[in-house]
Amino acid sequence: MSLFSNRLEQARKKAGWTKTYVASRLKLPLTTYANYEYGKREPDIDTITAISTLFNTSNDYLMGKTDDPSPMQNKTSSNTALTWADLGMPYGGKIPDELKQTYVDLAESYFKRHPEMLNKNNK
Repeated sequence: MSLFSNRLEQARKKAGWTKTYVASRLKLPLTTYANYEYGKREPDIDTITAISTLFNTSNDYLMGKTDDPSPMQNKTSSNTALTWADLGMPYGGKIPDELKQTYVDLAESYFKRHPEMLNKNNK
């Protein structure tokens, strides 16, 4: 069993989820997800990112590059602007058409919860 598969299984058990539940959340066949935990298959980077997001951890932790399980966004400095690269997205300055509505929905949801942030930079 690899470090990745061990950490994946630990994260799932800590969350109290079944393999079936995690596979459905990731939109993967159960056998595919189970094979990740058994160390018989390794996911691609997009799937690793989806897994780390689901378990609120970092790709580096799952892959064994760090022993710190906290998500990467907590490690960015508060005075440093967040970039696409910080989010693991190679888009540069453009949002792909298929993601535009998702970002609009996220922004609207955020500002509904935090209206004080809406005009913060305009004062």
